[in-house]
Amino acid sequence: MARLIGWRRSSRAALVLTILLALPAPPAEAAKESSVASWVCDIDWRDGRREVKRLIRCAARRWEVPGGPEKALDVARCESGFNPEAYSSGNAGVYQQAVKYWADRAETYGFPDWSVYNGRANVIVSIRMAHRGGWGPWSCA
Repeated sequence: MARLIGWRRSSRAALVLTILLALPAPPAEAAKESSVASWVCDIDWRDGRREVKRLIRCAARRWEVPGGPEKALDVARCESGFNPEAYSSGNAGVYQQAVKYWADRAETYGFPDWSVYNGRANVIVSIRMAHRGGWGPWSCA
């Protein structure tokens, strides 16, 4: 009887492994997102400005920026009022990223083909830019 139970367990494990290996790989965009940010600051920015602020605080702690999370909040407040849909003079999103540079910046920081209006992408790209080079690109800094 013990052999029969052991055989059933190993057969089930083999079946599960076969099924998992047969599943299609996630799309490249999903793989990029998970490698960059989904495991960091898993906060749904679409739930309003309070959640955008939480996302900013979290990202600014993960990628240290000059002035810390409070400075990151001050810049976003000044740039857009924490509004992911903000647009003014060729700049868009929470941190008013220059639309003409967005595709390259998003690619550089792991969000290829993501919209500048995606609050998560805009915040994390901006925070990572500030982490790397300071707040110079933002007029509100």
